[in-house]
Amino acid sequence: MAGSESPTTLRASSRLPGAEGFQPLLARTRTFHRPVGPATYDCVKLVTVRDGSALVYSEFGEKHAKAGDVLLRGANVLCGAQPEGHVTVTVIYLDLDFILDQFFWQYINLVKDRFASQSVADTIYTEPAKLLRLGEDRVGMLMPWLDELVALSVDGQYQQRFHRMQALWNAVIDQVSPFIQVSPTRILPNQRARTRPSIPRGRRFAPLRSEARTIRDLLHSDICHSWSIPELANAVHLSEKQLVRVFTDAYGKTPIAYLTMLRVEDMARILRESDASIAEAGRLVGWASRNRAASAFRECAGVTPGRYRAMQEKGDGYWYR
Repeated sequence: MAGSESPTTLRASSRLPGAEGFQPLLARTRTFHRPVGPATYDCVKLVTVRDGSALVYSEFGEKHAKAGDVLLRGANVLCGAQPEGHVTVTVIYLDLDFILDQFFWQYINLVKDRFASQSVADTIYTEPAKLLRLGEDRVGMLMPWLDELVALSVDGQYQQRFHRMQALWNAVIDQVSPFIQVSPTRILPNQRARTRPSIPRGRRFAPLRSEARTIRDLLHSDICHSWSIPELANAVHLSEKQLVRVFTDAYGKTPIAYLTMLRVEDMARILRESDASIAEAGRLVGWASRNRAASAFRECAGVTPGRYRAMQEKGDGYWYR
């Protein structure tokens, strides 16, 4: 883990060793022996399990991932894993704007404007994280493409070998996409903004309004404070309705959903690094009710606080990304 920067403030390219400058498509192969996360990434991740197994937890709950499985994880979704001995994975990191641009061209008859890509995608793909059971034979087909993609990424060949890396990515997703189910139930983007609390990405097609940045800074400055929509709206001289719209347009989530995710991430840190009880950890991040803290943690991280702490103890309390 580099320095003391929060994982939510870093882009995919800056998280990866050896990555210089911004690259919208990267791949790495790694082996993990100890607990990972929960953490959020400002990118889409496609994680292919090559060897070993792990318990993976996210908004979908807790699932067993083994060789032959692929985890598709949306941007800014909390996710963690507990290796069972070890797990070796190849991770493809994809910038969200890069993905949305491809989505636009794939659904050109449905999406009339690039600026609408995010909202249309949210109504089609309603699951923020999904474990896909491709099977070892099909994943075996992906191995040569994944290995070459990793080699080109490590060598920093994105610009020079742009078309080859695109071709490799297209070959991989072509095999994976039949397993990605489109939800028959459509939800509105503003509904998802309230039911899927997550840390927003920093890069957007349009510049952020100053009011949105101000509210973000206020929430970060004191996550323990019982922020309310009227209080926040007054701070930036907007109506409550305007505030929610401006902030959601900028960050994809309402201010209260954003605050919930900040608290859950800090609560996870406290559970990892101290012997504080679940109730005390909840109070330290701003929740007076133990039940509220536990419920929010379970909703965002996919496991209960007690289960999360047990995972860390099993892994000797060591955590890294």
